[in-house]
Order: sequence, then C-alpha cells, then structure tokens
Amino acid sequence: MHLASLLIFAAALFVAAGSPGPSVAALVARVISKGFRDVFPFLAAMWIGEGIWLSCAVFGLAVVAQTFHVAFVIVKWVGVGYLAYLAWKMWTAPVEAGEGEMPREDSPFKLFLAGMAVTLGNPKIMMFYLALLPTIIDLASVTVTGWAELTLTMAVVLACVDLTWVLAASQARKLLKSPRAMRLANRLSAATIAGAAAAIAARS
Repeated sequence: MHLASLLIFAAALFVAAGSPGPSVAALVARVISKGFRDVFPFLAAMWIGEGIWLSCAVFGLAVVAQTFHVAFVIVKWVGVGYLAYLAWKMWTAPVEAGEGEMPREDSPFKLFLAGMAVTLGNPKIMMFYLALLPTIIDLASVTVTGWAELTLTMAVVLACVDLTWVLAASQARKLLKSPRAMRLANRLSAATIAGAAAAIAARS
C-alpha cells in the first residue's frame, strides 16, 4: 500500500481509538481498580477484536456481519452483562486485604473473553471499520500484503494509544494509598464501567 494511505489510516484510527469510549473506559477503570499487571489479556483481546473487524472490512465481510447480525447482538449483550458484573464487583470490593491474604483476581482467560466481548460488541469500533474505513482506503484494491500492512499499522497505533491510557491510569492509582481513597477509586471505576456498559447497550 502507499505510505500516504497508511498514514491517513493511522491518523484516523489514532483519533478514533484515543477518544474515550466504552473500551477505553473499561480499560482505565480496570487499571485504577486492580493495577496494570493483569490487564494485558484484556488488552490483547481488544487488539485481536479490532483486527477481526479490520479483516471483515478488508475482505468484504460487511455483508456477513449484517447477515449474522443476531450473533453480533448476542456478543454485544454478553459484553454488557460482564461489564455490569465487573462494576458490581468493584463497587463491593474490599479496600484492605487481611494479613497473608490477597484480593482475588479474575483469571487471564476471563479477562480475555471480557475484552473480546467489549470490542466485538462495541458499535463505535464496528462502525469505524465497516463504515468509515471504506471512505479512507480503497478496500477493493487491498491485497493480502496490504491487509498485513494495515494490520501492523493498526497494532502499532492501538498499542501506543492503549498503553498510554494504561500508564496514565497506573500513575493515578499510585496517588490512591488510603483505604478511603481506594474505596472512592473502586466506586468511581465501578461507575465508569457501568457507564461503559450502558453506552454499549444504548447504541444500536
């Protein structure tokens, strides 16, 4: 692909991915509440999910996405349900662990599934790849090599954007040392994740 086309795609994706939405809200809330060490399965799922949407657009599978609309609606509501569950867990999470006791963490597999459900069920992401992307790139002329270049560009942009959000949330977490501050952070995170779930649920 032409370098200019890749740069235009990167710039559009940077703006779309950098603007706070349900996925970013869930990511930031998770880091503030639990720290950054266990968030990478969630991140990996977000990136793979966006890769799936990119592939759908490039290989002309927008028709398939519309044909199997019910399946994508199910994925969307699974994501909403899991985000609501995470919000409840954060709202009720203890702010202090007893001696020799650590707060229970979600398994990497559960976090991966949550990230995948949030990404595949997020209409903002779907509309970027299936509706906006064709206006930026001539998808009819994209070869397998071009798809690989777009995928690599997507991965670099998303890594830069999402890791910046993780770093910012991690720095904010360091300021929250007291039980009262942690309780407030947990509840703000819970409210943010609940808002992300509501945003996904409200979008058609």
